[in-house]
Amino acid sequence: MVMVDRLLHCDPVLTETEFLVREDCIMVEDGRLSAMGLIENIAQTCAARIGYINVSSDKEVRVGVIGALRDVVIHALPPVGATIKTRIEVSDEVFGMTLAQAESRCGDRPLTSGTIIIALL
Repeated sequence: MVMVDRLLHCDPVLTETEFLVREDCIMVEDGRLSAMGLIENIAQTCAARIGYINVSSDKEVRVGVIGALRDVVIHALPPVGATIKTRIEVSDEVFGMTLAQAESRCGDRPLTSGTIIIALL
């Protein structure tokens, strides 16, 4: 399941992606992207960052998993047809763990915010 359509920006600290919520997405329930779908989109934004940085540096792309979520707030669930923009800002990387502040929006409307820790395998 792919939940990132476009990588809008990527540098060592800030990454932004875009995703169009489609009706056939497995994370859509009752015409809206579920809370788990929003979290998966954040995780895939983190994965896009790591993949882009590794490919740009001619390194092997590593697999990552969600190590932890903290202070996650779901403000709203976007409907099918909405385009969401997700932004992660890395605050620390140590021992194969990445700590990032994350948020997603639909236009000016906040969808979710919180902290994610990604562990690289």
